[in-house]
Order: sequence, then structure tokens, then C-alpha cells
Amino acid sequence: MNCAKRDSSALDACTGRSQELVSLIEYSHDSIVSKTILDTSAGTITLFAFDRGQKLSEHTAPYNAVVQVLDGSAKLTIGGEDVKVLAGEIIIMPANVPHSVAAEEKFKMLLTMIRA
Repeated sequence: MNCAKRDSSALDACTGRSQELVSLIEYSHDSIVSKTILDTSAGTITLFAFDRGQKLSEHTAPYNAVVQVLDGSAKLTIGGEDVKVLAGEIIIMPANVPHSVAAEEKFKMLLTMIRA
């Protein structure tokens, strides 16, 4: 099932229905693909699919960011320290700490940010 259509609070196909997260987003050659599942004033939940070699450069966010790796593995750099996160694992990138994400292989992640 494709969860491409958004409403103001959640993707229609994901509301009240069980979905397999990893199948809700596809890889794209030499790209990073993202799909917002939920975007409210309280926070966001976003799926990402990174092709091998793709990265998000170092940046900060004013809120904690919870990363759950769904497929593959990723190298995160948090406050200057490299951390490898594998499928099935979770890590929190603390608010206001510089971080980056690098795909040494294809990987998918779920990013949850709570604005509080």
C-alpha cells in the first residue's frame, strides 16, 4: 500500500491501519527519499531511504531526534563521535548537538522529532 497522500495530521493509508514501515518507502538511485507520516505542532515522524553514499551534512536541531534504523545500517556522527546504527536499533541525537548521517550502504530510517 502506498502512503503518498498527506492530510494535516497523518498519511491516510497509515491512519487506523497496520503498516510495515520498511515497505512504505523505496530507494532511489543516488538520492535520499523522505516521506512524512505525521506532521503536527507537537512533532514529526518521517521515513527516509538513503542510497549508498548519500549523506546529510552536519547540522543541529532544537529538539531531540530519535532515529530507528529499519533496513541496512548508517553511520551517524553526533557531537564529533561516529556511531554505527544497525537495522532494529534506535539512537537519540540530542537537541542542539551537531550531527550528520552517512549511508555507507543503503539504509532506511524512521526519524521522530518531538517539539517540546
